[in-house]
Amino acid sequence: MEECHRLGLARSVGVSNFSAAKMERLLALAAVPPAVNQVEMNVGWRQEKVREVCARHGVVVSAYSPLGAYGAFWGSDAVMESGVLHDVAAARGKTVAQVALRWLYEQSVCFVARSYNGKRLKQNMEIFDWELGEKEKGMIDTIPQRRASLGERFMSPDGPYKTPEELWDSDI
Repeated sequence: MEECHRLGLARSVGVSNFSAAKMERLLALAAVPPAVNQVEMNVGWRQEKVREVCARHGVVVSAYSPLGAYGAFWGSDAVMESGVLHDVAAARGKTVAQVALRWLYEQSVCFVARSYNGKRLKQNMEIFDWELGEKEKGMIDTIPQRRASLGERFMSPDGPYKTPEELWDSDI
């Protein structure tokens, strides 16, 4: 990708699923630092270490599964079924998705929330005219952290990653 960048075939280089440790190693040797690191991130998996490293180096964090990949075979219902988010949403007159997406927006993270439902797409855009209060942020901070996908398909007894701890640099 660096060669593509050098040849003018790519304006930027990006990575995905890089842990904080992998980002540090990459940034120490990259001729072209990545512009973005796309990682699983939502209120149930906040990626604080990754965000700190990326912020320090000017790398944008892009959150995939911002609503927890609800209904996906590898996803989780932890975000959309969170009692905390339901309480905040009810008090605000918002949807759980709106609260979860607003939290991401307030973390300065980019994200794409998919939906095939026009009403939900419209609701997902209605997060910019309000802010979470300190009490609500504190409530969200109590949501247990759990990675939805451990990446089992990337592990092999013969490969570089034999366990989730090796794949994610113990950040599971």
